[in-house]
Amino acid sequence: MKEIHHWIDGKEYKGTSGRFSDVFNPATGEVQARLSLATKAELDHAVERAAEAQVKWGATNPQRRARVMMEFVRLINRDMDKLAEALSSEHGKTLPDAKGDVQRGLEVIEFCIGAPHLLKGEFTDSAGPGIDMYSMRQPLGVVAGITPFNFPAMIPLWKMGPALAAGNAMILKPSERDPSVPLMLAQLLQEAGLPDGVLQVVNGDKDSVDAILDNPVIQAVGFVGSTPIAQYIYERAAATGKRAQCFGGAKNHMIIMPDADLDQAADALVGAGYGAAGERCMAISVAVPVGEKTADALIERLVPRIEKLKVGPYTAGNDVDYGPVVTRAAKENILRLVQSGIDQGAELVVDGRDFNLQGYENGFFVGPHLFDRVTPDMDIYKTEIFGPVLSTVRAGSYEEAIGLAMSHEYGNGTAIYTRDGDTARDFASRINIGMVGINVPIPVPLAYHTFGGWKKSGFGDLNQHGPDAFRFYTRTKTVTARWPSGIKEGGEFNFRAMD
Repeated sequence: MKEIHHWIDGKEYKGTSGRFSDVFNPATGEVQARLSLATKAELDHAVERAAEAQVKWGATNPQRRARVMMEFVRLINRDMDKLAEALSSEHGKTLPDAKGDVQRGLEVIEFCIGAPHLLKGEFTDSAGPGIDMYSMRQPLGVVAGITPFNFPAMIPLWKMGPALAAGNAMILKPSERDPSVPLMLAQLLQEAGLPDGVLQVVNGDKDSVDAILDNPVIQAVGFVGSTPIAQYIYERAAATGKRAQCFGGAKNHMIIMPDADLDQAADALVGAGYGAAGERCMAISVAVPVGEKTADALIERLVPRIEKLKVGPYTAGNDVDYGPVVTRAAKENILRLVQSGIDQGAELVVDGRDFNLQGYENGFFVGPHLFDRVTPDMDIYKTEIFGPVLSTVRAGSYEEAIGLAMSHEYGNGTAIYTRDGDTARDFASRINIGMVGINVPIPVPLAYHTFGGWKKSGFGDLNQHGPDAFRFYTRTKTVTARWPSGIKEGGEFNFRAMD
């Protein structure tokens, strides 16, 4: 059985805990590797070594650090197929989707090549007699990233790119469900010229998360995962004086206005609702058609599209629409929530409960589901299902539709489909959600803007990637310098107003 270990000081580091986590092939249900889980002592050792390596790395000028990012981009493109293959084999998503996972992370690394510009401070000359003032953006030191299973390339790249380009060292704790790609990325960074110890990949479970939160050397923690864990990490990090940037769950609504192009909206809903088996924090899981006529016409278009979806392993070809979910427990939870929707009175229009793939009976495949006439009191509306399940909530008016999205406890992403500019502008202005799409179903910003949700989808003051990331991973030092003329005449000990 293959064993997967840690990456510390630029090489594989075999764990000593004797504790392992199984890494499955989601398509077959078979264990394909064992992952070593770190002890607190191993985590602390990685932090200590990172702190030593960070001193020289932080003193390296930003342009040289950016060149490492530039080479890293080249190496990721070189190994794109290898990375996608490894990602698909552990996560289960299709190869095109796996390449998209890598690509959206790669775009953040490309943005980080511009770090020298983003790290510039401010300067005021002659703030007072002989006085200049300037600010510097300096690295925090050692930071940590705790990343999820659903994007094993993208989210680690979102974390490590800005953190390292800003001069920090990073402890990365990836998901134990699909750990291989983060380790491959660490090796590529070493090949790109990153000094040993600046990026440490430590695999573990809750014990490792707590060790990160308790370690006094670590100055900041970035997390993506479920809302309960995001809130736990945020509160515990704040209690120990760490910066925290924690992103949680979602329940993304897409409003379909009566004037929308319904074929376009239906296509968008199928891709946004069922792509990656719904295991995306930006997946559309709630469709809100406005008016009974709109709802009936939308359902009529959705059903044949959903019934034609091809579900299978990534090895079955690029025409597979989505693969298995990540674990058996995830599959069981999805089916439990589907049953709750039926029990609570929702209409199951497309029933994927009996989906079975010949030759892959033990895999974690879930057929597509479509609910209609869902109401806000139902569990399938309130809960993030994280599976191929789309719920339709019929709204009688635009105000009712926007009220549904605004009153939900999650505020990650949302979208509206309409041909009316006034409606679109009103929606974008009023909605209390962090990322908004107008005739765009999954409004994930490009790398030079920032990504982040509101309400219980995000905890912390700064978003991921874009300029916010460099603000998060640096702190500002302001210097007031005086070079007075006539110093030969003697010093002055009174503080003078800067007039």
